[in-house]
Amino acid sequence: MITIIDYGVGNINAFLNIYKQLNIPATTAKTVAELSGASKLILPGVGHFDYAMQRFTDSGMKDKVDELVVNQKVPVVGVCVGMQMMAKGSDEGSLPGLGWIDAHVHKFDASQVSAKLPLPHMGWNDIQIVKNTPLLKDLETDPRYYFLHSYYFKCNNQNDSIAETKYGINFTSAVNHDNIFGAQFHPEKSHHFGIQLLKNFAERC
Repeated sequence: MITIIDYGVGNINAFLNIYKQLNIPATTAKTVAELSGASKLILPGVGHFDYAMQRFTDSGMKDKVDELVVNQKVPVVGVCVGMQMMAKGSDEGSLPGLGWIDAHVHKFDASQVSAKLPLPHMGWNDIQIVKNTPLLKDLETDPRYYFLHSYYFKCNNQNDSIAETKYGINFTSAVNHDNIFGAQFHPEKSHHFGIQLLKNFAERC
């Protein structure tokens, strides 16, 4: 069962609606007990890094999710701040990240972003696939996704980066390390491009 982690951060219903449209069973978890039976996990996230990490900790689910992902190798995809939480930490806050991927989250350098490219990076942008993975199978040519962020994910091991996007600089917009996947963009807001990606996660990852 695909289980969307509901710790009070992220548009949970958008994911549920897409999977309902695809006729793929999905549910939500607000407690450790509700994580029982999860065969795949979605970790959404929006807003400030420390706020999201604190809400996740306060939910009581963080340790159980960590056990499922790290020890039991349950596939997981993090979305937006949910992906950033998978790093070791972020310039946006002082709390440690989950550390599932050897990476750090940095703020865009305004000197590298022209006046024509304001912060936050908001709206539609292309992704360039740099590594073939099940998450990115059967996407249309020049896939476009919806972004909303001022911080970007930087992998210490470039093999973990599976897609890049240009916004002043080239930054990692999707990651994969073993059973762990992440998307900086919002597939749940990205129409057919996002639907295909979420379908891939359900059926191929």
